[in-house]
Amino acid sequence: MRRNKDQGTESSMDRRSVLRGGLAVGGGAALTLLGGAPASGLVRSGRPRLTHGVQSGDVTAHEAVVWARADRPSRMLVELSRRPDFRAARTVRGPVLTPGTDLTGKTFLHGLPPGEELHYRVRLTDLDHRLASEPLTGRLRTAPRTRQDIRFVWSGDLAGQGWGINPEFGGYRIFRAMGAVDPDFFLCSGDLVYSDGPLAETVKLPDGRTWRNIVTPEKSKVAQTLPEYRGQFRYNLQDANLQAFNARVPMLYQWDDHETVNNWYPGEILDLPQYTEKRVDVLASRARRAMLEYTPVRGGRIYRKVSYGPLLDVFVLDMRTYKSPNDAGTSPTQRDGLLGAEQTAWLKRELRRSKATWKVIANDLPLGLIVPDGTAQESAAQGDNGAPLGREREIADLLSHARRHHVRNMVWLTADVHYTAAHYYDPSKAAFSDFDPFWEFVSGPLNAGAFGPNTLDGTFGPQLKFVQAPPHANTSPLEGSQFFGEVDIDAHSSTLTVRLRNLDGAVLYTKALTPTR
Repeated sequence: MRRNKDQGTESSMDRRSVLRGGLAVGGGAALTLLGGAPASGLVRSGRPRLTHGVQSGDVTAHEAVVWARADRPSRMLVELSRRPDFRAARTVRGPVLTPGTDLTGKTFLHGLPPGEELHYRVRLTDLDHRLASEPLTGRLRTAPRTRQDIRFVWSGDLAGQGWGINPEFGGYRIFRAMGAVDPDFFLCSGDLVYSDGPLAETVKLPDGRTWRNIVTPEKSKVAQTLPEYRGQFRYNLQDANLQAFNARVPMLYQWDDHETVNNWYPGEILDLPQYTEKRVDVLASRARRAMLEYTPVRGGRIYRKVSYGPLLDVFVLDMRTYKSPNDAGTSPTQRDGLLGAEQTAWLKRELRRSKATWKVIANDLPLGLIVPDGTAQESAAQGDNGAPLGREREIADLLSHARRHHVRNMVWLTADVHYTAAHYYDPSKAAFSDFDPFWEFVSGPLNAGAFGPNTLDGTFGPQLKFVQAPPHANTSPLEGSQFFGEVDIDAHSSTLTVRLRNLDGAVLYTKALTPTR
């Protein structure tokens, strides 16, 4: 194994150290399931079955979440061991999976040993405790408490712009390449599903070839109801590559817009004929519930910090829930617009408190790229290259706060724009210069249309150091231009190395960063 052994105080995992599993989140009505599973309200004979693989997520030094879904009401059990053969395994009793959560559930593991590879095995038992399912196994690595090598990958945007699961292409192939680098976790930068992106069975490509999608009822139209939003996640989870990746690599998840609808903001009223429900707040509430049911997120709040020992803190942002309406972005008095007052205060406080060498900030919307929404602006940048206006004022306030409080070594990671790039923010070349220089890296999509490149706004002085974008808009995965990023932190030197990789894992660009003391 490539990592050093953690020398923390917890060296054993006894019966008391792994506590009971928590309750499944949410509730709701029964619906027809995908992949051959019956309606959840039906009484089934035979053994229960796990329908969409297993996942883990929000893994810390001592805790983790394990997710599963059943084909009928049943009890979730998780066995946990240091050994892949599960010798001396401990069993954690999880929740009963019910139609109220679309038969999904999460078992919360506590008291785990830090900095170790652990193996878990999920089973279901029927409510009479007579029949058990076939097990599914997974693996996770807990975060270290001492200096260890750390590796993770990030990307976003799955099944967008009409490009879904194509068996002839090999399904979601990029997850094989991401799994091959053996990461400690996957930082999902949002748009894990495209609830606003219906699929057609066939799409004709510019070169005459045909892209063929698997299509389900929920993916044949835009999602508006809770069952339809749930169906977006079930669609992706039927891909074998994604299931295998989920079982081996924990997820740290954030959402963006397409989990609900393109470029949405609170209070928006849609003017789109395909939607009968025009109130975005109603749609976002249903989408959020489905997302919390189908991802291994620990709680109900998306913004959070996850610590990986003395070398890394990851700050996961929510730039959607507190967003201001999309407009020209030219207000000289606006105070927020992406994070909101409460999240901004939290981020400032946690950045000041952080003792980690590297502060990785997961921003689901890029800082310096102009991202139009018709004639309005979706992100912070609006293209005038001048002093901060509109949402830029919130970013300027945050960056200057970090400088005043000597917050060093911030690295921003994002996806969203469907190409890959490296940006160096240089205050000496900026209209607003009250900040320390930093890097932002962009990488995506996972399996969606490729676009770009977008134009950089000069307010914060971003310098384009690398870019690879498709030859035309909405390039299919069959034509390439699918990307992910990798981050390596060396335990000895503290150097953070970013690699931007393509669909097959080939390295396109490398940047090694030395920490500032």
